[in-house]
Amino acid sequence: MLDATIIATLQKFDTPTICNALELVVPERRAEGFTTQPFVCHDPSLAPMVGYARTAKVRATAPSGRSKEDDLAVRVGYFKHIAEPPGPTVTVIEDIDDPVGFGAHWGEVNSNVHKGLGSVGTVTNGSIRDTDMWAKGFGALAGSLGPSHGWIHVVEYGIPVEVHGMTVAPGDLIHADHHGAVVVPHHAAAEIENAVQRLTKAEARLIGPSQQADFNIEHLISILDPQGRDH
Repeated sequence: MLDATIIATLQKFDTPTICNALELVVPERRAEGFTTQPFVCHDPSLAPMVGYARTAKVRATAPSGRSKEDDLAVRVGYFKHIAEPPGPTVTVIEDIDDPVGFGAHWGEVNSNVHKGLGSVGTVTNGSIRDTDMWAKGFGALAGSLGPSHGWIHVVEYGIPVEVHGMTVAPGDLIHADHHGAVVVPHHAAAEIENAVQRLTKAEARLIGPSQQADFNIEHLISILDPQGRDH
C-alpha cells in the first residue's frame, strides 16, 4: 500500500498530466495503460478519482441463471471485494453485454452503497442512471446513460477487466478524471510529482513566449534549437 500522502499528491493533478509524467517515469508504458475511447462524465467539477482498483464484469440482457442463493452469494462476495482494504478504491466495471450498456449497474443505490464501502467512484464502459440522485462526491466515467437496470448482475469479480482499452487488475492504482483514466504503476507513483515539476518547467519555455505579442516562428525555432543550427 502506498503512503496516503502520495495518493493525495496524485489527486492534485489532472489525468493528462499524470499520463505526461508517466511518459518520463515509465517510458515503456507510453502506448498502454490508459483509456482510448470517450466517456460520459457524471460531474467534471469533481476532483480526480485516485484509488486502488476493485473489479467486476456485469451483464443485464438476461437473468444470471443462478439460484437465488447463488445470486446472493455472488452479490455479497462482490461487496466484500469492494470493501477490501487498502483504500481508497475505484470500482472498475466491464460491461460484457451486447449491446454494451443495455442495463445500468450504477444509479442512486449503488453509488451510495459503494461510496459507503470506501469507493470514490467508478470507471465503466457500461451505463449509469439516476444521475440527479447520485451519491454526493462519487465520481463516474461511463460509456453511456440509460434508464433501466434490466437484468443487471455481477458475472464475476476480483478479476482482470478491460474498459475502453485500459486493462485493469484488482489492486492497480487508478487515476481518472473527465478526460479518461490511467493505471499508475505502484513503483512509479512516488516519482510523479517530480516528473510533473520537470514537465511544467519545460512547457513554460514554450507557453510563456507564445503568449507574447512579438512571438513568431523565429522565436519558436530559437527555443527549440538554442544551438542555432540551420533549418
